[in-house]
Amino acid sequence: MLDPGLSEWEPPAKGPTVSTLQGKTLFITGASRGIGLAIALRAARDGANIVIAAKTAEPHPKLPGTIHSAAEEVEKAGGKALPLMVDIRHEDQVHAAVKQTVERFGGIDILVNNASAISLTGTLQTPMKKFDLMFGVNVRGTYATTQACLPELLKGKNPHVLTLSPPLNMKPKWFENHVAYTMAKYGMSMCVLGMAEEFRGQGVAFNALWPRTTIATAAVNMLGGQDMMEASRTPEIMADAAYAILTRDSRSCTGNFFLDEDLLREAGETNFDKYLVKPGTQPLPDFFID
Repeated sequence: MLDPGLSEWEPPAKGPTVSTLQGKTLFITGASRGIGLAIALRAARDGANIVIAAKTAEPHPKLPGTIHSAAEEVEKAGGKALPLMVDIRHEDQVHAAVKQTVERFGGIDILVNNASAISLTGTLQTPMKKFDLMFGVNVRGTYATTQACLPELLKGKNPHVLTLSPPLNMKPKWFENHVAYTMAKYGMSMCVLGMAEEFRGQGVAFNALWPRTTIATAAVNMLGGQDMMEASRTPEIMADAAYAILTRDSRSCTGNFFLDEDLLREAGETNFDKYLVKPGTQPLPDFFID
């Protein structure tokens, strides 16, 4: 597996871009591990300020990483880190985290809505506690965090909101086996769809990013074990794709539902083998992608 943040890929100039994320402040939910951490480390290489807003402050018996270990990695990569224990289901915690961010770094330039909950269960197998968790984190959490960050984003130069959610594919097959999860993820995507139009004239970009293949994260390991992990790509492909989006002009790049591989191919990347967990393996397609 690639060491997070060590990809050599750089986006070629394509349309208006900013050259670097140096000095930018990124508020990333769920950044203690996985894709959120990979995005944080990629930005940290530019010297960005990273707010690690996640729930895990103490080591978890089954999940790697804490907000503190992530902060150490960010600092080693060249960024400045602010680890904050935040459950985005709770509005008061979100607003307190935003306030601490502004006090520490002076504002917020980029929000990455990465935190998400998953339960691939049918209607009769999904207790309302799990339903509420998915809607509380995925939909309410995304909405609440975006709402809390917007006053700062509206003051910034080239402000972006990037949400890790899929394109809105309304085919029944993406609902039939896990309707609650699909609705919760699509709720995140609907925030992108609506807010991109709502704030288009004010220069805040709202885009979604989703992987074409499964990504080797703790969630994938929980769902499919080692076999599924070995048939996945590393989180660095999502980090590189996120970087390509966040360095574009916010006024001309908004309202998009990007797929990581397609975006990187369009930008000139040709070597996708470097992202494979197990060289020579054909990666598995992700959900919601035909």
